Parts: sequence; C-alpha cells; structure tokens
Amino acid sequence: MTTQTQRNFHLPLPEDIYNDLRVESRRMKQPATRIARQAIENWLKARRRLELHASIANYAEKHSGSDVDIDDALEEIAAEHLINLQ
Repeated sequence: MTTQTQRNFHLPLPEDIYNDLRVESRRMKQPATRIARQAIENWLKARRRLELHASIANYAEKHSGSDVDIDDALEEIAAEHLINLQ
C-alpha cells in the first residue's frame, strides 16, 4: 500500500459556507476537512469527465464521415446487439 503525500491548503470561506459546512459536519459525524476534501475531489472528477466528453465530442465532430468514422459493419452489429437486448 502506497501512502500519498498530504499537503495543506488554506481556504478562507464566507461565513455562511463555513457555518453550513460545520452543520453538515456535525450532522454526518465527519470532520469538516473530510467533507470539504471529498467535495473538492468530486468537483475535480466532474471537471475531468466534462473535459473528456468535450474532447470526444470534438473528435467525433471533426472526423464525422471520414475514414476514421465508425464502419458500416460494426455499426450494423451494434444495432443488432441492441435490438436483441430488448
């Protein structure tokens, strides 16, 4: 098992967000830092998914109808597979 280096990050919060985080921390019986860390991790994962989606969409748009577009035989097999799932 590898250990990951932990780094501290000072993050000033508006009082209402700070208070909401503390309330949630007590409600969940979890440290506020753990909740904040998870929220940041989730946001970063969502951003990476959006960037990947945009990259794939751009590639698909750029290559639509070209030689690298999906071939007819593969598309037909996929359609048959989806029909058979019903």
